[in-house]
Amino acid sequence: MGAAMRRIQAGSALSAFGLGFTVPYLYVYVAQVRDLGASTAGIVLAVFAMAALVVLPFSGRAIDRRGPVPVLLVAAVLASLGALGMGLSESVPAAVGSAALLGAGTAVMQPALATMIVWCSDPATRTRSFAMQFFLQNLGLGVGGLIGGQLVDESRPDSFLLLFSIEAVMFLVLAGIVLTVRMPGSPALQGTRPAAAKGGGVRALLGHKAMVQLCVLGFVLFFACYGQFESGLAAYGTEAAGIQPSTLGIALAANTAVIVVAQFVVLRFVERRRRSRVIAAVGLIWAVAWVIAGYAGLGHGSQTMATAAFISTYALFGLGEAMLSPTVAPLVADLAPESAVGQYNSAFALVKQLALAVGPAVGGPMGASLHGPYIVTFVLFSLGITYLALRLGKQLTPVQDQPSLATRSSRVVAQHVPEKESVSV
Repeated sequence: MGAAMRRIQAGSALSAFGLGFTVPYLYVYVAQVRDLGASTAGIVLAVFAMAALVVLPFSGRAIDRRGPVPVLLVAAVLASLGALGMGLSESVPAAVGSAALLGAGTAVMQPALATMIVWCSDPATRTRSFAMQFFLQNLGLGVGGLIGGQLVDESRPDSFLLLFSIEAVMFLVLAGIVLTVRMPGSPALQGTRPAAAKGGGVRALLGHKAMVQLCVLGFVLFFACYGQFESGLAAYGTEAAGIQPSTLGIALAANTAVIVVAQFVVLRFVERRRRSRVIAAVGLIWAVAWVIAGYAGLGHGSQTMATAAFISTYALFGLGEAMLSPTVAPLVADLAPESAVGQYNSAFALVKQLALAVGPAVGGPMGASLHGPYIVTFVLFSLGITYLALRLGKQLTPVQDQPSLATRSSRVVAQHVPEKESVSV
């Protein structure tokens, strides 16, 4: 199991590395390098997002029926074809079709990888496994973006073809690594997986009160943070705070740096505390981050102070992300019945994708023109995270909220096995 998990994590990191090569440059590539115009670039980005919304409702059932490995292999091949097609696209239909393949493939990879991690872990190791995945994916994205920035040249379309080709190869490498993984499966899955495939999965999920509340909380989390990074918050920073576009790159780098540096320090703190209270604390940290962003744009300090405050906002977001990574994804897995892990992971991925689609649409115009209301709105959203997290905590069992309790109890039982053997069942 240890070897399987290491291979899954390596494949996940390499696929993120490939994505980092192209994601920051997709708009520029379509609009300027291929000279297809800003409107076409907008359509391509929209199709990339919409493809994910289309396939995610079906991917969970496929994962639970067929297992995560076959679904991940298909997704990786589709994403690879989409990446290569994008690098060769010279017309609008080619770019749109390639974006659809790339968006669908990369979207399905996430719940499939999450399900593989669940199958190769137990509640005691799951928190650390998801934290490691988040850490490696951020590292891969960051390194890929840095190297891609050195290779790219807007005057040479061939340089972009190189980037997309590297991305395509990384997806195939992920597929190759996954083929070598000997999945242990889960003993509980053997008899229950066919029953879950007969129907009622979505109805059962919607009837699971704790999961529905977690999905609502997840939407607010992704809408209030990730959905604002490159849209509303970027527009607010340049328009209200007078931040130079180059500073946006420094702010995003600060965000990634905090995640990379703080992840395992934060993990030690998080592992022994209630998940609901950790998420509630993230809401408070992000509320402070938005207040600092408000100071950057609405305060009367110097430009240097405004710039420092804006970068600090992104850094605080990174701290919150480092606290969420070992908390939210493992909670989705622990709430899921053994026979519906794929459906629960896909449902949460769908919620995330919806938030990432709605976030820029709402936040972009507000951040650019309604500066005061924009900050107030997202301070309130952040405080809403705290409220929703504490409310969710009331729906969770003690072990779901704090998995370390199970570890402690198992140690106590192990210490007293000789005395209890006569009454064990």
